[in-house]
Amino acid sequence: MTDIIDTLAGIEAGSELAAVRDLRPQARENAQRSFTVLLEPADPAGVSLLERYAIAAYSVALQASGSPAADFYRELLAEEAGDDGERLASAVTQAAQRDRQRGPYGVYREPWHEHESAPGPSVRYDDSSVPAGLPSRLAAALEHTHLLSLHPRDARPRHLRRLESAGWSADDIVTISQLISFLAFQIRVVDGLRALAGHPTPEEDQDAEDASAAGTTTPDATAGGVDTAGSGADDDATPDSQVHEHPDLHRPQGFTQEGLGWVPWLTPVSQKNLNAAQRSALIDEFRIQSPYFRLLVRNADALEARTLTDKDIFYNTDGGLPRADREIAASAASRLNGCVYCASVHTSRATAESGRGHDVQRLLDEGVEADLGPRWNAVVSAAAALTTAPSEFSARHIEALRDTDCEDAEIIDAINGAAFFNWANRLMLSLGEPEVPARRR
Repeated sequence: MTDIIDTLAGIEAGSELAAVRDLRPQARENAQRSFTVLLEPADPAGVSLLERYAIAAYSVALQASGSPAADFYRELLAEEAGDDGERLASAVTQAAQRDRQRGPYGVYREPWHEHESAPGPSVRYDDSSVPAGLPSRLAAALEHTHLLSLHPRDARPRHLRRLESAGWSADDIVTISQLISFLAFQIRVVDGLRALAGHPTPEEDQDAEDASAAGTTTPDATAGGVDTAGSGADDDATPDSQVHEHPDLHRPQGFTQEGLGWVPWLTPVSQKNLNAAQRSALIDEFRIQSPYFRLLVRNADALEARTLTDKDIFYNTDGGLPRADREIAASAASRLNGCVYCASVHTSRATAESGRGHDVQRLLDEGVEADLGPRWNAVVSAAAALTTAPSEFSARHIEALRDTDCEDAEIIDAINGAAFFNWANRLMLSLGEPEVPARRR
């Protein structure tokens, strides 16, 4: 099967970059497998292929409109839609162009970081603003795509209720969340590899960049259903909702290296109800205790492929970046996206691997602009650029990494580590929230 990342990144079979990618064979294989199970599954179940392609085309156009990935997903959508394909693809593309902003933005609920909040627009389609040709069910999914793609730290239980009220089941919501989050990973790997291969940085829509810098939306966006992030009453709640809130939760005050718990907003599969395929997809037996993994196992194939990708990127020590540097890349992405839980896990690991707990804490306290020394500064800067938008990563980040003696294998590890946590953060932020464990209250 054609490797989609290689194809979009312009990496030819037998090339030096192809050989370097082969150092992470399980990550490579399972990134491709993730594409298959999320975009071309044998059984699409509750999320049709057309809906998957529409979500993908919209998400990629929001984040990477100048990347070859944008044309690729638009063409997939047009082909799947048949006679009306071009019209539907155009409607989705136009909606994305109208709704584009510079991310990641959003409001912190953690008191220590309220001053870092960067409110921005969210998309809410009503009957008068749904793009022509889009059913209301799909329009709700595009609203959620905008949330996860550009401002995941604004996610709240009410956003899942919005999907639920549009007809999406709990299994569907997990699949949609995996799809959007995987695409955030894929397009960052693609654009990162393209920059490494010497391809020019894609030209993005200057109007969207100017509007974002000014803290406003484009005129078309205002007319098309943009709402203030976090506003509006929770008018989608129903008595039999599967979405749960935790009003009395002991939430963390801010970023920390201390261990945290995590509680889901959707009901996980109970331990006793896990079937053989789901148990196998957990990979490690200890994950059966985790509500996060038992929630993601609602789409077992997607979870398994994602877990195997993760393991190869972070635990395969055959060349490439030291473990500590990979953890710093993950931590930088998590810090910028606002994922307190992911940051707690991976800053703790970075400290354990490096012994540089003071520098790691500076990243948490000061953000991605903290001075951590030349090597980590280069890794954090690269991770932050990829996290902000795939096209932000450019030759200057590669040059900075090479100035610290990074070779191509190490640069690819930095790209993979940051890109993967743009996948992980979106799942953690949009399906639940962190809590302080009882032993530390």
